[in-house]
Amino acid sequence: MLTLIGLGLNDEKDISIKGLEIVKNADIVYLENYTSSLQCSKQALDKFYGKEIQLLEREVLEDATAILSQAAYNNIVLLIVGDVFSATTHISLFQEAKQKGIEVKVVHNASVLNAIGITGLELYKFGKTTSIPFHKSETPYKVIKENFPLHTLCLLDLVPSENKFMEALEGIEKLKKAGFDTNTKVVVCAQLGSDNPTILYTEAKNVKLLNKFPQCLIIPGELHFMEKEMLESYKPKISV
Repeated sequence: MLTLIGLGLNDEKDISIKGLEIVKNADIVYLENYTSSLQCSKQALDKFYGKEIQLLEREVLEDATAILSQAAYNNIVLLIVGDVFSATTHISLFQEAKQKGIEVKVVHNASVLNAIGITGLELYKFGKTTSIPFHKSETPYKVIKENFPLHTLCLLDLVPSENKFMEALEGIEKLKKAGFDTNTKVVVCAQLGSDNPTILYTEAKNVKLLNKFPQCLIIPGELHFMEKEMLESYKPKISV
């Protein structure tokens, strides 16, 4: 059996009770270690879950032969930061397991896709989500333009195994090179889902370095007056 369990966005305690019970009874527990990162250490997970957790990098998970071979005869758990289906790799794994006749269970949790609701922007007014990669790409700015008048969530690239996380400022610089107007107002979010998230609403040209991760960037579209009122509450009280 293979069980995919979402961990939420903050720390080891964000797992659901259902998910925790499954982890404690698992034969092997893996943690996907490349699409996002929790705000706690692997050691904290090991201690709280009472299991030795093995980290999985992209190449191992994308070629899921070994994991699925284990799942055919063992109770295997794959822990995923955020929600289970926040990345296409996990969808592919789910499909491949089904095709091989392996029983698959899913335990959902919060993800950045719903946590951004704290900004006051209406979730059903978001268009296509895009990612801003470390390498050069015209796609993010193209998606922003195509989405308007809808809002755009920009996920910022990261490599957790190397402790490498893109800053919102770097993301804005990459958009600027593609033609993005930095007079545009943006929403910078950091550590959504934590007890102390940072949310800033300001012109893109005023965004400074923010040493708090992970971050994401939102480009608002046309605003309802209630959305605007909420965003105004996130204006920095001092220059950022």
